[in-house]
Amino acid sequence: MKWSWKAGAISGVAIHIHWTFVLLIGWILAAHLTRGETIADAMVGLGFILAIFGCVVLHELGHALAARRYGIATRDITLLPIGGVARLERMPENPIEELVVAVAGPAVNMVIAAALLVGVAVSVGIGSMGQVDPAGGHFLVQLTYVNIALVVFNLIPAFPMDGGRVLRALLATRIEYVRATQIAATIGQGLAIVFGVLGFFFNPFLLFIALFVYLGAQAEAHHTELRSLTRGVPVREAMVTRFRSLAEADSLSKVVEELLSGDQQDFPVKSGSRVVGILPRDALIKALASTGPTGSVADVMRRDFQTVSDTEMLDQVFEPMRAAGLRAVPVNRQGELVGMLTLENLGEWMMVNCALRKCRPRSAIENIFGKI
Repeated sequence: MKWSWKAGAISGVAIHIHWTFVLLIGWILAAHLTRGETIADAMVGLGFILAIFGCVVLHELGHALAARRYGIATRDITLLPIGGVARLERMPENPIEELVVAVAGPAVNMVIAAALLVGVAVSVGIGSMGQVDPAGGHFLVQLTYVNIALVVFNLIPAFPMDGGRVLRALLATRIEYVRATQIAATIGQGLAIVFGVLGFFFNPFLLFIALFVYLGAQAEAHHTELRSLTRGVPVREAMVTRFRSLAEADSLSKVVEELLSGDQQDFPVKSGSRVVGILPRDALIKALASTGPTGSVADVMRRDFQTVSDTEMLDQVFEPMRAAGLRAVPVNRQGELVGMLTLENLGEWMMVNCALRKCRPRSAIENIFGKI
């Protein structure tokens, strides 16, 4: 995620902290100090917030480790002021697997709450659980209730909370996956409207949650619908077949001419019949700014590229492309270059097929590919 830095890694999963999290820490310290509290009191309050976010990290790690069990990697976990976000490479579409991954996070908080409850019983007695003081109270008691609240909140049956994925997984055991997503998203948006009404009359923070839930449910429904378009469709159906290729000895000035004479932005580089690199537009512009048009393609092309076969399925190709930051990849057929698969062309292909299937194309496609 942009504007975040890596704080470390746990079980091979990178933990990032968003810069807005620092603002939260500053706000907490200022809130304590402006109330006339001592530095020690402020540090205790800050420690409590950091403990909460430690529980949030463990929650997200629960998702990550459960996903790893099914061969799904987690790109990273980012801490935000509103919680944590674990970026899985993909969500499993097998209902049972998705159910396990979805409940893994709340299950971690339940384990933490149980462990804290034992600590409360040993340190201050179980009777203290009935003495909840929002302004202070015992550290372990407060943290126990926070973990219980995290379980309850995350199991609300609405995307993007875990409860929305649990609901979809249960529905998908009986009906088609896309339809299950649509039903779960509709329920989530209905709950968002309820939150909005309650927020208007009782707590403005519920308005924020309502917007978060409504947009999250809508995005999940669109994303799933579009993913279904690419399932079982070979790359050759969406690849570009009219394209220009370059030679390593070509000058950058020639590439500029090719770039300006058409709409191709990324060029495969060939040596004989073999693809040896790819020259993206961004790399070309950077080279022109640093060395001018006199350099050669061999000096600036990317050699760490990947190719795909024209028989591979689109749903197995475009997510790794996006994850690797690749706008285009060469397409081979038995070792011979036969096309280019670009995100722009794939977005246009999906838009055409959305129109034919009467799904909601433009906004959903732009959420995935950006404006095309």
